[in-house]
Amino acid sequence: MNQAHFHLIVNHLPIVAPLIGLLVLLGGLIVKSEIVKRTAFGIFIFGAICTLPAFFSGEGAEEIVEKISDVSHQLIHEHEEKAEIFAWTSYLLGILAGVGLWANWKQKSFANTVSYLVFAFGVLVMFLAAQTGTSGGEIRHPEIRKENSSKKVENTKDSDDD
Repeated sequence: MNQAHFHLIVNHLPIVAPLIGLLVLLGGLIVKSEIVKRTAFGIFIFGAICTLPAFFSGEGAEEIVEKISDVSHQLIHEHEEKAEIFAWTSYLLGILAGVGLWANWKQKSFANTVSYLVFAFGVLVMFLAAQTGTSGGEIRHPEIRKENSSKKVENTKDSDDD
């Protein structure tokens, strides 16, 4: 297994974890369940930990993929920039979730406030995760690139007219 293969295997967890964490945290906030909130905090922490191998395998993956003739170096660079921002916010979300877990466990008066803060920051991280995942996919999947999105719609319209 090379670095590109490893990167493809591990990069999905840090992208999916914020979404799952947000859904679980939302459920915990709605039903006012402390154990569900703690579970969500654990998911966010897990996502932050999973960001480490995904981020650090990116350089090795880049070295392999940039040797492929039809790969855009501009797309690789855009993905790298988005991944760096996403990684740092993911780590911060993990730390914030750790504070939330501790505050919840110790029944601190500000625990609920931290839960809402984690939720709000989690929305931002999820947005950045989606951008990072999409920019990574665009490197080898031209069908998802913006310039091809309008072509799909036009082709659909043309086939409807027949």
